[in-house]
Amino acid sequence: MARRSAPLLRRLVSSPAPATSAPLPGHGGARRTVTYMPRPGDGNPRAVTLIPGDGIGPLVTGAVQQVMEVMHAPVYFETYEVRGDMPTVPPAVIESIRRNKVCLKGGLATPVGGGVSSLNMQLRKELDLYASLVNCSNFPGLPTRHQDVDIVVIRENTEGEYSGLEHEVVPGVVESLKVITKFCSERIAKYAFEYAYLNNRKKVTAVHKANIMKLADGLFLESCREIASKYPGIQYNEIIVDNCCMQLVAKPEQFDVMVTPNLYGNLVANTAAGIAGGTGVMPGGNVGQDHAVFEQGASAGNVGNENILEQKKANPVALLLSSAMMLRHLQFPSFADRLETAVKRVIAEGKYRTKDLGGISTTQEVTDAVIANLD
Repeated sequence: MARRSAPLLRRLVSSPAPATSAPLPGHGGARRTVTYMPRPGDGNPRAVTLIPGDGIGPLVTGAVQQVMEVMHAPVYFETYEVRGDMPTVPPAVIESIRRNKVCLKGGLATPVGGGVSSLNMQLRKELDLYASLVNCSNFPGLPTRHQDVDIVVIRENTEGEYSGLEHEVVPGVVESLKVITKFCSERIAKYAFEYAYLNNRKKVTAVHKANIMKLADGLFLESCREIASKYPGIQYNEIIVDNCCMQLVAKPEQFDVMVTPNLYGNLVANTAAGIAGGTGVMPGGNVGQDHAVFEQGASAGNVGNENILEQKKANPVALLLSSAMMLRHLQFPSFADRLETAVKRVIAEGKYRTKDLGGISTTQEVTDAVIANLD
């Protein structure tokens, strides 16, 4: 059989392509390539929990809903009203996310220095959304101080300084506990290296302050080193967080994937976002073993900006790109590609931009431009 199959294989390779590979009518001679082989039932519409959030949240989530409707994306939304000043996330919302596995969320305002605890943190802990991922990269047509920025910040999302363990020892003395565990450190390190491996990334950098917090950040580094040893094809290095911030603003192109404890990741992601074009264009998500919540990647500090809200000039780009991440997570890659391409075209053209990007456009004008650029 082997002797007969070789000549047969040569004839098949050298023979002309079958008629079925001819250009498709109406496609300008281009051939369609298979990019995704769906499983039976993958095309069924998926339910997504939607939390519009506070301030500008309803504006930008509304933009996403409009674009999804025009695209005929195979998703539909279950909308829940959640405000940052609520004492807890309503049980019905948690139940919806558990059922749907996926949530799209606008910003939730968190009281500063008092009031209720952060609902964002409640969601992360309740659903064990242990990994925060923020993509920080340059966009063609959007001028920035640095070029060739393409950074992914992966942040441990459930412990560290965000553990919420604070108490007043005696009047005037407050103790805040930073909790670092080997389990969570190894888990986030493994996620970072898996992400790098699956996305053809070359380097993972661990951010720490182990020169001062020798036990806590030392445990984080020890965990990262153990995981790094299992991925010899990926370069691994470490950097102290203060030097990291200086290097980010001086030479950001040296970084690829960055893995961090909770607080450092928040600072690093916002710094990287500011370098690459601003928080209004940086997508992100929070993922766990079973659930994912997609939202604006870097700080949503403009959630309560009354001027932006009154003028309806919130930038929808970050959440539109986050929703493209969501579509890819739901295994609808062609819809994600269409949306990302349309957003990048609008940014490159430069005609419709909100104030944070140097323009005067409204949220609706940017949304309409994205819709007009959909293939």
